[in-house]
Amino acid sequence: MRYLTLIIFAILFSCKGQKKAAMENGDGQNDDFGSLTLVLQDNYSGSITPDTLIIKDSKTLQKFFSKVNRTRKPGIPVPEVDFAQEMILILCSGEQSVGRQVSLSLAAENDEELILKTTAIETTKEKSASTALVSPFSVYKMPLTHKRISFEKEQ
Repeated sequence: MRYLTLIIFAILFSCKGQKKAAMENGDGQNDDFGSLTLVLQDNYSGSITPDTLIIKDSKTLQKFFSKVNRTRKPGIPVPEVDFAQEMILILCSGEQSVGRQVSLSLAAENDEELILKTTAIETTKEKSASTALVSPFSVYKMPLTHKRISFEKEQ
């Protein structure tokens, strides 16, 4: 009976320790303005040219997803967002060949501005015989801020 009690206590305390380690590594929730969370990625945005959208209301988010879901049956569900506390950043990469993905990360932050960097990642190492064009997009969620947000491309 003693051993069973010891095992139960060990399990309970070890679970709490893992949660604490995840928070220290940045895997848990982070309240600073630079925390970006990838919500959704797909290969068709409907946008021919590269574009970034900062969405702070549900009407604009619905409008974007109605454009994306125009040719889809069933469509991609619109993410649930509390716009009183969060905002959405959408990165549309424009038309490009298959095998290239663009991601968004925090470059710098000061009192007036939040600078985000777009980085291109090649997902296939060898040349693809496919000539298919896609227009990928990524949807990121971050805490609501009134700072000016600017985007820079990685050279």
